[in-house]
Amino acid sequence: MKNTLQGGLRTRRQVIRSLVGSSLLLPGLVSQLMAEDSGDPLLPKSPHFAGKAKRVIFIFSNGGVSHMDTFDHKPKLFEADGKTMGVGGGLSNQQRRLLRPGWEFRPGGKCGALVSDLFPNIRECMDDICLIRSMKSDDNEHYQATLGIHTGSFFFSRPSLGSWISYGLGTLNANLPAFVAISAGSPYAGTQIFNNDFLPAYHQGVRVVPGKEPIANLERRSRMGTGQELELGLAEALNRGHLKARGQDSELAARIRTFETAFHMQTEAKEVFDLSQETDGTLELYGMKRGQTDGFGWPCLVGRRLAERGVRFIELVDGSSSHNWDQHGDMAEHAKHAKNIDRPVAGLLRDLKRRGMLEDTLVVWTTEFGRTPGVDGEKGRGHHSACYSSWMAGAGVRGGLTYGSTDEIGATVAENRVHVHDFHATLLHLLGMDHERLTFRHGGRDYRLTDVHGNVVKALLA
Repeated sequence: MKNTLQGGLRTRRQVIRSLVGSSLLLPGLVSQLMAEDSGDPLLPKSPHFAGKAKRVIFIFSNGGVSHMDTFDHKPKLFEADGKTMGVGGGLSNQQRRLLRPGWEFRPGGKCGALVSDLFPNIRECMDDICLIRSMKSDDNEHYQATLGIHTGSFFFSRPSLGSWISYGLGTLNANLPAFVAISAGSPYAGTQIFNNDFLPAYHQGVRVVPGKEPIANLERRSRMGTGQELELGLAEALNRGHLKARGQDSELAARIRTFETAFHMQTEAKEVFDLSQETDGTLELYGMKRGQTDGFGWPCLVGRRLAERGVRFIELVDGSSSHNWDQHGDMAEHAKHAKNIDRPVAGLLRDLKRRGMLEDTLVVWTTEFGRTPGVDGEKGRGHHSACYSSWMAGAGVRGGLTYGSTDEIGATVAENRVHVHDFHATLLHLLGMDHERLTFRHGGRDYRLTDVHGNVVKALLA
């Protein structure tokens, strides 16, 4: 830290003199003084070991995407359409009328991974994707399962995955948050999925809402920024003294750090959201028209722009608690949800790859659970935590690999089960973090994302 400040930082006495003389005190200067005194909690930190990934783009499809209609080809289920049998998988072997998948499957990429016609564009990217067909959750309810895939806890609020990564690795850009969540609506479990919980508040995710004002109150009150800079600088200097006198209170430190980040976001974040800088070809790659903010193309393109500017964890939420993949009545509804994300997600993978960013950016797609092979409702499927599909692409994963399998109708895991805790342990490993060492003491004991569970799935690693 001393090397980064050497030569460019005034002494505390000089700072005080500048305040007395009504000179301009930039908030960044006070932030550097805070870092010198106690260490900036969001400075980049060394991982436990050399990881392949520097950042994560985490795509969450809300509502429970049907694995046997998307990424888990089940020929027997096509043949057994209308037959009645026990579907098991946490449903007490209830007798259900089986429902055939609604879309044909075709091979994608040189690897030949079978993907349904719901995702024709993602299917073309399968050589870069590591497909996991043997995921396992612990709960059949949206709220609990959504909480689980985000926090590792199915029943109690805990820090989110993005907050753990912010805590473990810090940020690569002090002018932007370490953790950003782009969400048009409120997903199941609400803001708990980007909450810091007992971790210090500066690790909480900053929510971005697609539209004309992605972050509220980002515009400066006046074009003349000098007064605001002086006001924030003075407040920050006083807050620093207040913080030091109170034993480095984490809530106060978080508030001070938030003021500093918010100030710099007024310029840098605005630039991130300015898509006029992108070429027509890039917009077309994401399936966007110039000026468009609806659909999933905007989150994916902004996600790439945040990633290249050093944001450590970016979550892209597909769907809300009222508009999502939860198709009990008619599985045909899956088609419009798939169309919304297929081209943008494939465009994101291609864009990262052509820029050389896929080598150190981990892209993850998941949902909270799968759906039943049997009918639930008129022509729909029920919640199914016993097995589902997810995938990873990019930094450190084996592209073109299909890992794990389910039984012949997609009711239970047949081999190589990957529990949510294993999924998290593997994701952290790709970032260079040992999930058993990434801990935080709270309430008299050490907590971690994977609780007391989880194993790194080494077969997924390149």
